[in-house]
Amino acid sequence: MSVFTPVTESELADWLRNYAIGRLENLQGISAGVQNSNFFVTTSLGRYVLTLFETMPRAELPFYLHLMAHLARHGLPVPAPVANRDNEYLGTLSGKPAVLVARLSGKSEMNPGAAHCRRIGAMMAGLHLAGVNFGRKQANPRNADWRRDCARRVRPHLSAYEQAELDAELVFQAGFDLNKLPQGVIHADLFRDNVLWDGEFVGGVIDFYFAGVDALLFDVAVTVNDWCADADGRLDPTLTSALLEGYAESRPFTAAERAAWPAMLRAAALRFWLSRLEDFHRPRAGEMVLVKDPGEYRRILGQRATDTALPALPA
Repeated sequence: MSVFTPVTESELADWLRNYAIGRLENLQGISAGVQNSNFFVTTSLGRYVLTLFETMPRAELPFYLHLMAHLARHGLPVPAPVANRDNEYLGTLSGKPAVLVARLSGKSEMNPGAAHCRRIGAMMAGLHLAGVNFGRKQANPRNADWRRDCARRVRPHLSAYEQAELDAELVFQAGFDLNKLPQGVIHADLFRDNVLWDGEFVGGVIDFYFAGVDALLFDVAVTVNDWCADADGRLDPTLTSALLEGYAESRPFTAAERAAWPAMLRAAALRFWLSRLEDFHRPRAGEMVLVKDPGEYRRILGQRATDTALPALPA
């Protein structure tokens, strides 16, 4: 993610003395994303990613770290957190909560085909199934309550036309009770740049710091909106069907989920329109900050609200 808090090599070398991963050889800031400060770290014993959490309350962080450890134990390609010599995942560096995780191999595929989409659908189903016996509970930090609160924060920055669009979508979403759908642990940010490919296989699923308990279908909608949309925001039927079929092979959709699918696609688009609006209009100072275009998800939301032929969930 973007670097908001700088870390020097001497500071990190001193911090790493409480870990059993060798001496520091290289430190490099990662200049992509918008939420935390991330760095590639190479030591004499391996490659890691260091994350400094800029705004997340420290009390919430054990949920994410233990979830990643849980999923790694279940054989999923996620970045396992590294414990220090006190057997703790979470430390403090430069005055911020900090964690080291294993760095996974591979690279993102920003132009996925049907085979990629089918595999990522299957991967997401595996993540949801493995999360069933994860004992910790924490709500999706970007749930319906957050979406309403964020809308109030960004509304003064919008044009009258955008305000009307936002208000209409909030009224529409208020008519749905997502708590009646199957619930569980979701990634909630499974975008193309959060998946690493090792050839034709998924080499890694990263960035779990928006994970939480919510409707499983919300996770599917977030992923479809990113992986299966064209430049105008319309869903590609072939890509969408591949992803949904890959998912349903392991976790079939319920009748309630099939009925809620169009509204859920809109809820997922609204979440990212709002977060990007907040990042754009209410930015935080940072050394290397990437702010993504809010207009992309405004267009996607508009497409989902007007498309009368959305690809359906498999029966």
